[in-house]
Amino acid sequence: MATKQWAIGVDLGGTKIEAALVNGNGVIEHRVRVKTDVKDGVKSIQKQLVQVVRQVLEDKKETEPVGVGIGVAGQIEKDTGKVIYAPNLNWSDVPLKENIENGLKLPVDVINDVRAAAWGEWLHGSGKNSSDMVCVFVGTGIGGGIVSGGRMLTGHSNSAGEIGHMTISVDGPKCHCGNRGCFEALAGGWAIAQRAQNMLQEEKYHNSAIIEKASGNMEDITAKMVVESYHEGDAAANHLMSKVTNDLASGLISMVNAFNPEYLVLGGGVIEGMPEMIDRVKSIIKERALKVSTKDLKVVPADLHNDSGVIGAAALAMQLFNNKK
Repeated sequence: MATKQWAIGVDLGGTKIEAALVNGNGVIEHRVRVKTDVKDGVKSIQKQLVQVVRQVLEDKKETEPVGVGIGVAGQIEKDTGKVIYAPNLNWSDVPLKENIENGLKLPVDVINDVRAAAWGEWLHGSGKNSSDMVCVFVGTGIGGGIVSGGRMLTGHSNSAGEIGHMTISVDGPKCHCGNRGCFEALAGGWAIAQRAQNMLQEEKYHNSAIIEKASGNMEDITAKMVVESYHEGDAAANHLMSKVTNDLASGLISMVNAFNPEYLVLGGGVIEGMPEMIDRVKSIIKERALKVSTKDLKVVPADLHNDSGVIGAAALAMQLFNNKK
């Protein structure tokens, strides 16, 4: 794909909106970032989206973009681009594709934000040129994308990749989705914080550095505090992160056995905060997953970091709208 072709990639989250001008090689040439105006509702955020895209367009007046790709932290209706549910935005049944196309007079595609990030890693990152890849992002929650036979799986109702809600432990902790023992309820960032809060009730951990970082307020404990304490040699953090690593590996073993990827790409805030987790997880996978599934498996860190979402959304728009021409 020639670099003269380009698109706008947008990452729409509950705290920020980022729009980037991305060329055909997946390189960001210009970006704009603003705080998401969640409190003023749908219309305000849609207005923000149109404004940030127009700001990016100002930097490339000589040619038109192929289109706009928008990654949203939520469930997206197939074909229509309607946001069925986006909890961080307090949205239900929002016809985002239609509304933004009307505002910009450009073709728009809407995709789940984590699948967009997986697209970025597949086309321009660690999974580049692979026909079989599983990409897992461990952040506040857990999500991902699955490439099989050179095709990103979308599922019948466009919800493929909701791996954070695989059941890992039937009697495990309750997840935000209402189920118990979900992957992200054991190894996601919010779960690490919750598990730390519960564990630190034990008297033997009352001197933990985690509590000190939270100024004694258990409810203020975050995954970041746990990881920082782990790196400082804190016993409680070490004990917890050992359990989290095992639970993360358990979920990934299921993914490896089910999809037999060539590349298992791991990213997200938790992984980036504790990159050594990748080697530990890789070792457990090699030991416990099916030998036929791990023979040529490469377990690697995500390469695009925080840019994977906008790069993937733009790359998807280029592929989608080029094919329609």
